[in-house]
Amino acid sequence: MSVFDESLKLHEKNKGKIEVISKVKVENMEDLSLAYSPGVAEPCKRIAENKENVYKYTSKGNMIAVVTDGSAVLGLGNIGPEAALPVMEGKAILFKEFAGVDAFPICLDTQDTEEIIRTVKLLAPGLGGINLEDISAPRCIEIESRLKKELDIPVFHDDQHGTAIVVTAGLINAYRFLGKNLKDARVVVNGAGAAGSSICKMIKELGVSDIIAVDKTGILNRDDIKDYNELHKELAEITNINNKKGTLSDALEGSDIFIGVSAGNILKKDMVKKMNKDAVIFAMANPVPEIMPEDALEAGAVIVGTGRSDYPNQINNVLAFPGLFKGALEAKSKKITEDMKIEAAKAIAYILNDDDLKKDYIIPDVFDKRVVESVAEAVKKVAVSSGICR
Repeated sequence: MSVFDESLKLHEKNKGKIEVISKVKVENMEDLSLAYSPGVAEPCKRIAENKENVYKYTSKGNMIAVVTDGSAVLGLGNIGPEAALPVMEGKAILFKEFAGVDAFPICLDTQDTEEIIRTVKLLAPGLGGINLEDISAPRCIEIESRLKKELDIPVFHDDQHGTAIVVTAGLINAYRFLGKNLKDARVVVNGAGAAGSSICKMIKELGVSDIIAVDKTGILNRDDIKDYNELHKELAEITNINNKKGTLSDALEGSDIFIGVSAGNILKKDMVKKMNKDAVIFAMANPVPEIMPEDALEAGAVIVGTGRSDYPNQINNVLAFPGLFKGALEAKSKKITEDMKIEAAKAIAYILNDDDLKKDYIIPDVFDKRVVESVAEAVKKVAVSSGICR
């Protein structure tokens, strides 16, 4: 059986992957009186007196919603909320298994930006955080931005920032291994959507100044800015310091790093050969990467990462989001900040000592139990020092 057949069998057998488990027993009238009526009235009154008591007497402080509209699911595209549910269930169990965070899938039957924002705001009283998932760009950026401003709980779009955090961690370690300064690198980011824009912003925040963003029409530049959508306009303003124009192939000439969040098989060997010595390639299109690792290495790349588990250096968001939310929830942070994301990336990277690093091992394994705790502690430290905790 293939992995797809086995997965289908697992989902059918279990009727999905999640269930609700009670923390307390209800086996007799005394139990019932404590967990429900009349005893439950007392915590209700305490919360009515002070809403912050909801964190003391309910599951809110460790409960997040994994919210999608089914418009950009994995590599499957706009398949709708019902078809997105298996993925959201999967995300929920990753939160629980890796970080002990309770999560519940919310699949919305609308792709209207305002309806999504309003619905999430209405759900927020019972939630400690919001993980937005598989919502298409550029709507996902506006949805996250608005919710961050209008809610006082952490809101995080994992497809954007989870990817950026793990990519950044991988780049830190790749350049530690190479003995080079990442700030001196020329980076080409192919795919100027939600993930690509977040990657550009994060590595720029880290000190990388020479970044070129490329989309289907070519290199984003300031001369053509009038033709761009708002996201591309913003990227054109903060990248491409030399205002270079042309194709992906043109962008890669003399570059040091390729980051792909785009489509399979679009990076060719002859393009890799145009890159500088010790080229680093993160080809993260799934299931088919922008270039297969063996082809990239044959063309001269030194370090190659993908989004796949069957190759070394897997760039996997599960390294970031469980610990990020665990830290934010434990600190009772009202938001997830840019500093938290940067410190999360560093925490992931420095799990590995200099002696651990190899060409095929520049990012921790997703089952490395040190990662979640390290990320959570880094996030809590930023939350407390920033004064954004409840």
